Amino acid sequence: MTRQDRIIAQLTAALAPTALEVRDVSHQHHGHAGWREGGETHFEVDIASPAFDGQTRVMAHRLVNDALAEELAGGLHALQIKIIR
Repeated sequence: MTRQDRIIAQLTAALAPTALEVRDVSHQHHGHAGWREGGETHFEVDIASPAFDGQTRVMAHRLVNDALAEELAGGLHALQIKIIR
């Protein structure tokens, strides 16, 4: 299972998103901090979820980061989050 697959599975389990797009953009960061051969270090996530209702943008980002804590601790270097309302 790829890191992208794990991110999708973890966000789906934790936040039951109504819209979710996960993109590996590691190729855009070749040679930068955290990049490694094979990619899977830099991701963009666009997500909508009922879990974000009544939450500030910062609180919604924290929910996403909490759901992906294991990935962030295990080599995911950068995560760009776009909360869709």
